[in-house]
Amino acid sequence: MEVKIGVQNVAREIVIDASGSDSEIEAAVEAALKGESLDLRDEKGRRVIVPAGALGYIDLGEPSRGRVGFGA
Repeated sequence: MEVKIGVQNVAREIVIDASGSDSEIEAAVEAALKGESLDLRDEKGRRVIVPAGALGYIDLGEPSRGRVGFGA
């Protein structure tokens, strides 16, 4: 699942392809909204930890597929 994380006072967002089931990722996001840090792993095994107080927004969803051709 693609996760976009907006961090306060940072112009660029963090985009990762998080590993795990949708319910595990949603549980981690809900825990972060309750005051814990957001702790996720990506498909390559890297770990991303963001303090709850620094979160601006979190966007969950599947990555958009690139379109090819004139009809795009």
